[in-house]
Amino acid sequence: MDFLTDQNAYKYRQDGYLVLEGLLSPAECDELRLRMGEIVDRMDVPEHCRIQFTTDHDEQLKTQGNADYFITSGDKIRFFFEKGVFDDKGNFTVPKECSLNKIGHALHAYEPLFKSATHSPKIQGIAKKLGLKSPVILQSMYIFKQPAIGGEVTPHQDATFLHTEPLGRVTGVWIALEDATLDNGCLWFIPGSHNNGITRRMVRKTKDTYPLTDFIGREADYDNKLFIPAPVKKGGVVLIHGEVVHKSEMNMSEKSRHVYAFHIMESQKTKWSPENWLQPSDELPFSALYTK
Repeated sequence: MDFLTDQNAYKYRQDGYLVLEGLLSPAECDELRLRMGEIVDRMDVPEHCRIQFTTDHDEQLKTQGNADYFITSGDKIRFFFEKGVFDDKGNFTVPKECSLNKIGHALHAYEPLFKSATHSPKIQGIAKKLGLKSPVILQSMYIFKQPAIGGEVTPHQDATFLHTEPLGRVTGVWIALEDATLDNGCLWFIPGSHNNGITRRMVRKTKDTYPLTDFIGREADYDNKLFIPAPVKKGGVVLIHGEVVHKSEMNMSEKSRHVYAFHIMESQKTKWSPENWLQPSDELPFSALYTK
């Protein structure tokens, strides 16, 4: 039996997102979390790399796009931190395992457990049910959503950062390694908003020009009443259309909300924008999702 049914595929196309329970077993989730704990435990972050990650428009320009560390992270495993976790001397103000916003963007390529989860038969089956002929993996990340400090992710569309011609070729795969609830910062969506195009793009600027990226356009103002929460249990997955508007609130609870997420793109008859911050490299071209 297909993990993604025809009925669910139809709902995804209608709403622009879909929650599916039971992609991973609890044991598989724990295995991924344990491996990430090992990565964090041996993390050695150079002083100049202690930048902070946020999705606020102006802060993005200062902390993400301006930092070579971010813009060259597509084929590496790098560390991005929450606000306020370093003092003015660059020392942690919280335990280092509680300091991280995310780790990205090539876990799928270099970490065997995450690679296996990315290429699993269920994931390949989902892509095939959605009609993807030649999907490739663009990026992957581990998102922590730390207790009490896990930052808000403001309303956005993934196609702002991962632009294709034509649009509609990118799908986010968001796997809950812990329960994602209203209390600890589950995703919220505006159903059907993937049909309205995009209003903003992050683009690379000319090499060595400051800042390294800029935004074209502005994020639209969205009515909060239009957002629908999408809680998901540990081991479940949320499929995210590249143009659907979504957000998450700050985690004010005492529980973390760990997630493994990656993006896939239908490469057949698709142009990946050379202006995107993320670019394939000689070391790591965009790899095929379907394994022979």
